[in-house]
Amino acid sequence: MEGIINYIINLFSGITGSTFGREIVVFIISMMPILELRGGLIAAALLKVNPIVGYVVSIIGNVIPVPFILLFITKILDWMEKSNIKFFYKLASWIRKKADNHKGQIEKYGYIGLILFVGIPLPGTGAWTGCLIASLLGLDRKKSFMCTMVGILIASIIMMILSYGVLSNLID
Repeated sequence: MEGIINYIINLFSGITGSTFGREIVVFIISMMPILELRGGLIAAALLKVNPIVGYVVSIIGNVIPVPFILLFITKILDWMEKSNIKFFYKLASWIRKKADNHKGQIEKYGYIGLILFVGIPLPGTGAWTGCLIASLLGLDRKKSFMCTMVGILIASIIMMILSYGVLSNLID
């Protein structure tokens, strides 16, 4: 993951020297599917952003897509699957398959499963996938949002320790 994050940091290298440039990069990475808060906090540590600022910016960046995913993802996937554009159909099928591969924990444990799924920073987990699965399972949006928030806070604490503790010791 660090390699991908370094690549993205290099893409935005033109703005990292400007006022709030490093924070903007952390914010953008935190909003991205797959990388999310985990990638944002690693980027913050690599860019030597103040830990508190990196923490807050990563959380905000990770939270912004959540309500949109909960509200619109099933409608978007349905539209993509009905589309005559083969790429959209394949992408929607891939997304549903990815969600199906991970939904067992949330189906079995409900909202606690959603919290754990989002909160334990493992590959393939996080707010994007958790909200996707919650939407596909038809879980209550408000409860799913709150559980996702709790999961993000858990993941942020774990990743803060790893990024600014372990990672910063390896970099220095």
